[in-house]
Amino acid sequence: MGWLRSELTYCTNVHPANNQAQVMDIVAGPLSRVRQMRDLPTMTGGLWFSQNTARELLAKNNLERFVESLEQNSITLFTLNGFPAIDFHSPRIKETVYRPDWADAARLEYTLDLAQILCTLLDPGISEGTISTVPLGFGPDWNRDRQAQALQALCRIVVELDRIYQENGKMIRLCLEMEPGCALQDSDSLIDFFTRDLAGCAQRLGLAQHLIDDHLGVCFDVCHQAVMFEDTYESMRRIVDAGIHIGKIQLSSALELADPEDDEARAALADFAEAKYLHQSCSRDRQGRLHSVLDLDQAFSALPATDPWRVHFHVPIQAQSLICDGLGTTQREIFRTLDFLGDHPELHPHLEVETYTWSVLPPAIRPDADSIVDGLAAELQWLETQMQQRELMLDQRA
Repeated sequence: MGWLRSELTYCTNVHPANNQAQVMDIVAGPLSRVRQMRDLPTMTGGLWFSQNTARELLAKNNLERFVESLEQNSITLFTLNGFPAIDFHSPRIKETVYRPDWADAARLEYTLDLAQILCTLLDPGISEGTISTVPLGFGPDWNRDRQAQALQALCRIVVELDRIYQENGKMIRLCLEMEPGCALQDSDSLIDFFTRDLAGCAQRLGLAQHLIDDHLGVCFDVCHQAVMFEDTYESMRRIVDAGIHIGKIQLSSALELADPEDDEARAALADFAEAKYLHQSCSRDRQGRLHSVLDLDQAFSALPATDPWRVHFHVPIQAQSLICDGLGTTQREIFRTLDFLGDHPELHPHLEVETYTWSVLPPAIRPDADSIVDGLAAELQWLETQMQQRELMLDQRA
């Protein structure tokens, strides 16, 4: 078992796009340029469609035009990012990225649109397509009633996904993506949700467990779980042992401040506080207790200075440090993730690099639009090298 080079991709949410024309420009532009820079005859794309784009694609004949665009640019498809429904490049995203959440009917409608699109676009040689989605909702917004509504919605969507499979032979799996500060933020909450809450709801509704097993799973974002101070190898082991399918892995890296009393490194970290995205920050003390805040600007007054900090800021995965030696990354958790895949050859999740923050990096290290493409290609090349060293790659020409 292993991966073809053409199966490794990056998520296009790094590029602004809120309509079909803009997404087609991405397919013909940066996505194709990355494919060419990697010297691949074809490459899969990790596409992101906003709610607006999804509706536009489902209008008459638009999907046919999009299929032609993929074929003309030698891009195939087996995974979609269905996490942000809104315009992901508005001036301020922050907590709105989780809305609509799974207690809102609009999230179900958007996700069903994505499933219909993926059913049409899924490469014929692929046995399963995946869609990553929000971890139910934002923690401060969550309560028991919203949880009950989300359970009902997820049970409904597995019925719809099974209908797609029965009618078209296309297996689509919806993958919940844990994130700090959300209803599902760590492996404990995820495992409890699948094995207790979701299983219980399915049983009450008379829904066969195999439908949950076939059509729901996890999108494991390495950055997110590193921020939670989880060992990604052990986290994935526990998830798999609980019978939960890991359908997709987003290979990403977080910031790490090893010594919060290092003034130079602390000042460098402060440069990453910005107005667009939410940057949840955590510290774990010597007793194993987790301290957390919802955004980086709160960390400097609220997190203890005696123990390392980790920050939800997706940084280039090949980087071991940024700006100064004292400001590191959680790259080693990517290594742990790849080691887990090497030790579990029966697993074949979709792999996607998700560094969407190139345009909001501190000015000293922020690339221009053309250099972002170079950076994306370099990330994939670095990933290939790491996977080759672990014998996770198949024919290197493919």
